[in-house]
Amino acid sequence: QVQLVESGGGLVQAGGSLRLSCAASGRTFSSYFMGWFRQTPGKEREFVARIRWSDGITYYADSVKGRFTISRDNAKNTVYLQMNSLKPEDTAVYYCAASMLSGSSSPSAYYYWGQGTQVTVSS
Repeated sequence: QVQLVESGGGLVQAGGSLRLSCAASGRTFSSYFMGWFRQTPGKEREFVARIRWSDGITYYADSVKGRFTISRDNAKNTVYLQMNSLKPEDTAVYYCAASMLSGSSSPSAYYYWGQGTQVTVSS
């Protein structure tokens, strides 16, 4: 059974940093793309970043480029999202997801999802 478990969310002041973790289990993810998405009430789920597990190639949404970094640890089967220079508009529930479809930023391309972790950035 595939499981994605996020952790690391919390409350931080604007300009601060947080690191989210996504622990993956239940299968080998070496052929997968791992993505981070976020969602606020009343809005659609928004793509944040993705990484190809096999070679570490990354892609970011323009809104987070230069501030967020996605990475993975093969030994721990874990994907990270390092978030720096946080802004109040980064406040959302952040979700980790896994996809076998290449180059997609659409939530519909991701089959496995975690339960989400809340990130709140105060001004």
